[in-house]
Amino acid sequence: MTIYSKHSMYPRSITCVAMLSIASMLPAALADDTALTIYSTATPGAIPAEWYRPVPGQSQSYGYNRYNQIPGYAVIRQDRTLEIEQGLSELRFTDVAALLDPTTVRFTSLTDPEGTAVLEQDYRFDLLSMDRMLERYIDQKIIFGGQEMTLMSTAGGGMLLQGDDGRVQYQQGFGGVVFPTLDESLVTKPTLMWKVDSANGGEHDTRISYQTTGITWWADYNLVWAEGDDANSGTIDIGAWVSILNQSGGTYEDAKLKLIAGDVQRAQPQNQYSRREMMVAADGAWSGQAKGFEEKAFFEYHLYTLGRPTTIPDRSTKQVELFEPVSGVPAEKVMLYDGTAQAQWNGNSAMMDQNWGVASNSKVEVYVRFNNSEDDGLGIPLPSGRMRVNQLDEADGAYEFIGEHVIDHTAREEEIMIKLGNAFDVVGERRQVNFERGNRWIVETIEVKLRNRKDQPVEVTVQERLYRWTNATIQKISDNHEMIDSRTMHVPVMIDPDEEKVVTYTVRYSW
Repeated sequence: MTIYSKHSMYPRSITCVAMLSIASMLPAALADDTALTIYSTATPGAIPAEWYRPVPGQSQSYGYNRYNQIPGYAVIRQDRTLEIEQGLSELRFTDVAALLDPTTVRFTSLTDPEGTAVLEQDYRFDLLSMDRMLERYIDQKIIFGGQEMTLMSTAGGGMLLQGDDGRVQYQQGFGGVVFPTLDESLVTKPTLMWKVDSANGGEHDTRISYQTTGITWWADYNLVWAEGDDANSGTIDIGAWVSILNQSGGTYEDAKLKLIAGDVQRAQPQNQYSRREMMVAADGAWSGQAKGFEEKAFFEYHLYTLGRPTTIPDRSTKQVELFEPVSGVPAEKVMLYDGTAQAQWNGNSAMMDQNWGVASNSKVEVYVRFNNSEDDGLGIPLPSGRMRVNQLDEADGAYEFIGEHVIDHTAREEEIMIKLGNAFDVVGERRQVNFERGNRWIVETIEVKLRNRKDQPVEVTVQERLYRWTNATIQKISDNHEMIDSRTMHVPVMIDPDEEKVVTYTVRYSW
């Protein structure tokens, strides 16, 4: 069972953090099934590379640090068979994520859910270290240099010590310090301790779940573009991977893993990354041969079930293949010239300034477009992710990077457009050639020039935004055009090598 509310309370079920692991209570032969659900607000490609690994020369403490900033969290679930004493007993468990939220923990005895309860819970995360031991022994006796002395303070990597004769000395470093006993309030690993009241002693099948931060996931797509018979046609080969970044302080051995992709709504604390969430979920039993993900609809999202257990180590980036690579998907290269990209209508009133939006943009954008359809070899609901595109250099057989773009969650049978960059040898120019303004109207004539310096013909789509007012009418235009919406016009043009193509149109705005 995966718990989504951290406020749920049940009389005989336990809100706690993990399993009970006193050595005498947990024989090695007992079952230990782990599952996890990872919720992610990560923007593909936006996580800094330095977050993938600990900072060199700096220990990883699980307090307020960069690991808490990783945009995601997980619900961990563990099923174990435990020996629980009848009546009251004190238990502790260390096999938990270091960044867990103790308010989200739930423990249930599947064997006797009504007769087993946790009365008290104590989460210990004050980890044993030399600094913490020294802090505990301020004003107490320690042994240094074979003598018993009082530790008065620690600062600057040294100690102030007072002997029995009252003299105080400063000692640089902590080498040779002996503590009389171990402070029991310190633990070597994050530990859950609680008091359990059980009506029936013996073996219990139990289930524990809790939330932890410091873990996230995203999708990565690797594409290879191959030119077709003409300048605009081609094919792509596509493979996909799920990347899981785990800095939660816990390792999940042989975990049962699922992926849910979609925009899952969740109330967010302030200063969170995004309201969009993707979820990697693990739940239920696994059986069958080792295999990859299988996809199905799940509520209003999509569920990808991994057909084998997988281990997700702490302080690691794990990659799992999302689906088998697909080859030869029909695609096309699209060139788009948007000379009005810099002009944005604010929606409050007509833009009557003659110079508004006239500045020319010379860049012609290049896209690769293909259909996520079964007929073309795909037809797979694709989670949001970064698509990296390469092309083979036949001169040396190397695949060279030609651009990348982030896609949103994309349903099957939908079109995908990947922006790769700007064309080098195709340039545009846009200018205003006439402007007339009346009391409640504007008539404007625009000229767009496109030049092709390639050695083969290209097709370029001219995109014009009718940005001055909502009521716009094309009075005259030199080429065939299509209105994409009430204020966006597309004009496709073919340009031969070393040719200049001119598109002109006149638009009337009225209000």
